[in-house]
Amino acid sequence: MKKLTNLLAATALTTAAAAPAMAEKWDMPMAYSASNFHSATGAEFAKCVTTGTGGEIEIVTHPSGSLFKGADIKRAIQTGQAPIGERLLSGHQNENALFGFDSIPFLATSFDDSAKLWEAAKPSIEKVLAEQNLTLLYAVPWPPQGLYFKDEVTSVADMKGIKFRSYNNATSRLAELTGMLPVTIEAAEISQAFATGVADSMISSGSTGYDRKVWESLKYFYEVDAWLPRNYVMVNSDVWSGVSDASKNVIKGCAELAEYAGNWRAKEYTGFTLQGLRDGGMTVGPASDQMVQELKEIGVTMTNEWLEAAGDEGKAIVETFNASQ
Repeated sequence: MKKLTNLLAATALTTAAAAPAMAEKWDMPMAYSASNFHSATGAEFAKCVTTGTGGEIEIVTHPSGSLFKGADIKRAIQTGQAPIGERLLSGHQNENALFGFDSIPFLATSFDDSAKLWEAAKPSIEKVLAEQNLTLLYAVPWPPQGLYFKDEVTSVADMKGIKFRSYNNATSRLAELTGMLPVTIEAAEISQAFATGVADSMISSGSTGYDRKVWESLKYFYEVDAWLPRNYVMVNSDVWSGVSDASKNVIKGCAELAEYAGNWRAKEYTGFTLQGLRDGGMTVGPASDQMVQELKEIGVTMTNEWLEAAGDEGKAIVETFNASQ
């Protein structure tokens, strides 16, 4: 709480220094529902900036992919169609392998390890984003990823032929290596996809399943803690360069507060949402020993593939992370 108090105090001080100029509205596209903790954190960040800059910059959030679909948000920010937005960068691993550092199977499987991995990768990610005309403001992890299925699954062999919702390169590759059929589905379309049989499984956090009420279609959630991907809030660098120093200080303070609050929410939300899945009628628990072992073997394959694609910079991230253990 001391850190939170200090952040609030710092934000208040910079707020006092920010003199209102011409009001500017920033539309902020977000891919997930308004009730999702990432969207809630983003909404509070937006309010913090709007209030802290004395209305000089008003940020208006647009959750559920209502302004731009998830896959289009990053490009929209890069090209100035939107000044700011939130995106799961691992969804763009095809652009640069480094974006997939947070989706390496079974590398960082806890919040503590996720934080260490992010510390190791952050300089590289900021560099890549800067080259794409993007400035990182904050990043918040999802809870550990587990496997959802319509029917009971006890081994990788049981997965063969199942239609699997993918959201990035790692999930598509996981589907291929397990014999499942990957189908790209945005978060806002999950409920409909499962209800209509477009997909019958996915790997995601308890948070996503809870928000989308997937118990209406799926019956099993296996806690495999595969990885903890992150959502990133970024701003167009050209827009950022035009922001006054006083407002930049406010935005940075609000971003630091949002990252702190988002991390706290992610941890608290983990147990709450898993219980919510149970209350909805799902069977929630660890995967069988056989399935875990088989998935970890697949994880080794995927890790080696990522290291080859990410090159020396990717190898350095993993080595720095391993050294922190």
